[in-house]
Amino acid sequence: MFNQISSLEISHFPVMLNEVVKISSPFLGGKFIDCTFGGGGYSKEILKFSNTFVYAIDRDKKASIFAEKLKEMYPERFQFHQIKFSQLDTISNENVDTIIFDLGLSSVQLDDLERGFSFKSDKKLDMTMGLNETSALNVINNLNEKDLKSVIKILGEEKEANKIVKNIVKFRNIRNIKKTSDLVKIIEKSKKKNFISKINPCTKTFQALRIFVNKEITELVNGIVKATKKLKPGGKILIISFHSIEDRIVKYFFKNFSKNKSKPSRYLPEKKVEELALFDEYKNKVLRPSKKEIDKNNRSRSAKLRYAVRSQNKFENPSELKKKFKKFLQLEAINV
Repeated sequence: MFNQISSLEISHFPVMLNEVVKISSPFLGGKFIDCTFGGGGYSKEILKFSNTFVYAIDRDKKASIFAEKLKEMYPERFQFHQIKFSQLDTISNENVDTIIFDLGLSSVQLDDLERGFSFKSDKKLDMTMGLNETSALNVINNLNEKDLKSVIKILGEEKEANKIVKNIVKFRNIRNIKKTSDLVKIIEKSKKKNFISKINPCTKTFQALRIFVNKEITELVNGIVKATKKLKPGGKILIISFHSIEDRIVKYFFKNFSKNKSKPSRYLPEKKVEELALFDEYKNKVLRPSKKEIDKNNRSRSAKLRYAVRSQNKFENPSELKKKFKKFLQLEAINV
């Protein structure tokens, strides 16, 4: 099922908060990394337990406003770093007990119409989460037709990418596409009317652009590898995803680097497979929000929570992960 958005923070609706707290067990104390701080929903709940310490990260500079409030409340037990997932290993030399990722957009980002994430916006196309090299405005006006089609088709899983891109190119040959509303009109004109679908016709194209602009797949792959290296034996990594590409990556990583993974080769001894495993047995159980939570916070409806427990084994770089999702990583590496 297709995504949408994560909820976090300002609306005080961190997604699946009860499940996250139950799995991560902050009542036992320990050190935590909140990789998508947003408005601080998870960090705030964890810090209620006196023997906890939280390192929070977020690439969005606006998150620092919420972080300052927590820093005042817990000066000895809270740190905030404005960095991306791929820089996670720079925050501290020590290993931690739990690492939490809530992927996707926060309410702070979506509800700020100036940033151009929402189809309801009539402002400048932007879609940057922070610490970016490009923007949606640059991509939509300057990326060549072939690559733009690949971005929308692959990262957005948009079947009508070809027609959408042809109309984008036709429009930009006359004048630059500057506003979010301009792009919305082009997409609506390009797509076949589907009176059954509840998904906005712009959803997939907007998702594709947002992922590409923020290199979200690259950041996720690098981030979860570095997070795994930073976990103590027995430590937990929790990941809440919101669309099929993210979930595919998380599921593959947990399943294929755990002790109950099928042998990659019949000639490889069983013991060797266990020695290379980064995680204990992965049960592959997906947790979803309750109906009560969805009724309260509709943005949580497509959330999937998976978690894995770090094994006692020495960290070995899971190079197969990047090979498996090479198509997405190469696409995000295209320069505009």
